[in-house]
Formats: sequence, C-alpha cells, structure tokens
Amino acid sequence: MNHETLKQIIYDQHTIIQESKIIDRDYSFEENGNYVLIGLRRAGKTTLLYKRVKDLIKKGVDWKQIIYINFDDERLLGFTVKDFEDILLTAEEITEKKKYYYFDEIQNIDGWESFAIRLANAGRKVDITGSNAKRLSREVNAKLGGRYLTKIVYPFSFEEYLKANKVDIDAYSSTKTQGKVASALESYYRFGGFPESLRFSNKREYLSSVYEKVLIGDIIVRNGIRNENEIRMLMKKIAETVCSNVTYSSLSNTLKAIGFNLSRNSIIDYCSYAVQSFLLFGLKNYYSSFVDKESSPKFYFSDNGILSLFLSKDDTALFENIVAIYLHEKFGDRLYYLKSSKTKLDIDFFIPEENVAVQACYSIEKQETFDREVSQLVRLNEKESGKYKLYIVTKEDKRELFVKGNKIEVISLTDFLLGRK
Repeated sequence: MNHETLKQIIYDQHTIIQESKIIDRDYSFEENGNYVLIGLRRAGKTTLLYKRVKDLIKKGVDWKQIIYINFDDERLLGFTVKDFEDILLTAEEITEKKKYYYFDEIQNIDGWESFAIRLANAGRKVDITGSNAKRLSREVNAKLGGRYLTKIVYPFSFEEYLKANKVDIDAYSSTKTQGKVASALESYYRFGGFPESLRFSNKREYLSSVYEKVLIGDIIVRNGIRNENEIRMLMKKIAETVCSNVTYSSLSNTLKAIGFNLSRNSIIDYCSYAVQSFLLFGLKNYYSSFVDKESSPKFYFSDNGILSLFLSKDDTALFENIVAIYLHEKFGDRLYYLKSSKTKLDIDFFIPEENVAVQACYSIEKQETFDREVSQLVRLNEKESGKYKLYIVTKEDKRELFVKGNKIEVISLTDFLLGRK
C-alpha cells in the first residue's frame, strides 16, 4: 500500500475529527483499555472514537500520534491483510512518539484478526469498530482474552435524544419543557434514535438509506446471499410479527404461501445474520425448554425508525418495540418473555434476576384491555404474592394499582424511557 496515500487518509481523518461536533453519550471507558466497539451501522460508534481522540488531544497528545484509518474509505479498495504492515511503517514515518491506533469498520478486511492480535500482544493502544457481532466480539474476545474490551453501541436512548435536541430534562417539571419532551418523544417514537437523523428533515429517506446499507452490505453481501428478494420479504414478515413469538417453521410456511421457498434452516441462518448485524434482536421464552427457547423467539428491531419503514401506522408494534429496545439495552441476554399454553400466562418482558415483569400496552383505557394486562401480572404473582415487581408501561397513564395483594405500577412511556420509575 502506498505510504503517501495512507498518510493522506490519516491527515484527512484528523480534519474530519477536528470539525466534528460531539454529543456526550452515556458510555465510559477505561483510560488504558483497548476496545472493540460493535453495533448497528450509524449508531454512533465512529463518533465515540472521535470523542476518545479529542479527549487525548485535550491531554496533550499530538495529532501526529493519532493513526485513524476508516476502512470504508474508497482509497483503501484492494487493501488486504498484507497491507496492514504498511500502516505501521507509515505511522513510524509520521512520528516516533507513542501511537494511538483507531480502525473503523475493520471487518471489511479479511484476516484483520491476526493484525489486531499482533498489536495487542505488542502493547499498542488500539480501538476498533465494526458492524458485525460474530466477526468482531466473539472472534476477537476468544483469541485476545482480556486485551480487548467489547462495548455495544446503540442508537440514542431517549435521554440522549433529548440532550442532543438540547431539551433540559432537569427542568422537566416546567410546562414548557414537558411540551418539548412530548414533541421529542413523538419523533423518537416514529423515527428512532440514529444520531445523524437529527440533521435530516426527511428522516424516512435517511432511515431507508441506513436500512439498505445494513441489509445489502452487512447481511446480503457479507454472507453471500444470492436471492435478495427472499431476505427482504423475510424482514417484512418479521416486522409484521413484532409483539408475537414466532417459529422458524411458521415463517417458512408463511413465505411459501406467497411464493418464497425458504427452508426452515435458511430462515434460521438469515435471522442470525440480521441479529449479528444488529438489525434485530431476539428474546427467548423463559418457561420453554432449551430447544423451544431457540426455535420460538420474539424478534424486535434495534431501532424504531427502521421498524416504522415497514408499517403504515401500527402504534402497538412501535410501542412494544421501543419498550423492548430500552429493556434490551439495559439487561441484554438477561431479558426474556414468558408464555405458557398450560397456564395461559403471557408476559411481554421478564427479567428473572431482577424479579421484574413488564407489560407494554399503548392504552389500558378499555376495560377489556385493562383486565387482560392486570390479570396476566397477577397470575404470575399468585403463588408468591409480592415476589415480583410488576409494571405496565402505557403511552400516558400513570398510577398505582393494588390487586389481590399485588402492587402494579402503571408508568407512562416518557417516565419509563427516562428511568423515572
């Protein structure tokens, strides 16, 4: 690889970082740690790297010590694993001082893992980003042990979204601020939390471009999928099943009925690709056997804006999806759903380690809906009254219920997303 080209890429990146506007996010880093940042494309991984760089500059590090390479740069087309050595040689030409290496979307280069291992073994300071969970977190962690720390980066939480929109949530009690929060929630609810979406008036067009990049770049091309229409239709059908558990066999039958002959195994593979790219995440049924846990997930989209692309207007799906996003970011693999045909129990979200059960319901104004949601939570707690903390998240309702010795907290979506429960 031409060293002058690499130098230009590095210097150009310095200018980009210098001109970038950084919004503080709720992520902390060990000062001396090497990190692998993974997550959905455009979720803000690169901006976090920029923040790491700017923090170093404030401490007196020279810009020449910052070796930042973005592997999405078209000037790196044709770059192979053999060219990594040229990065190190070019860095030595730039400065003899200690270097800080930042590699953005490094998974674009086959065989990058060996280079990352070599740098870590040499005690170099390295941060890496990428958009594929399997190819980054699992492989690097397995080979490097504790030398790299993995951090998942999500689109803005609602609190971060408010900060980015300069809404002072500390003044939430004022009528003016409450109006701003309500307006921001409506936008966040419909268009999600991609940081860059704030710059676009046509947010749907922006979201569509992100989805296409993830679907084509991170799923179809990366995994060698030949029939693009099949996976497009599969994602559409999964969007239509948000709020419901599905089986891979039922998805296969649904697709066959409309002319797409996708086997159960192919659907399992395609869904795993979507999860690895952070487009989707799945919840398992806590009450099921291991086999059923794996074969009957509830899928959600990692950003409400992406889900909204598939829906004309479905408040039920968007509502449950946004609650799922909040809980998944907080609890990860410790989050489940509960469903039992034997006991008729159906709980949207269950965190066994916290003894917490959550129902997500846009409105409980109708008596039938109220009775259904309350009865499910009471049924969960009937054997050990008071064991579980029970919640119903609604769009606006807030109150406390006491039913058969059980306390149920009804929380508005705003309070829930801001952790005010």
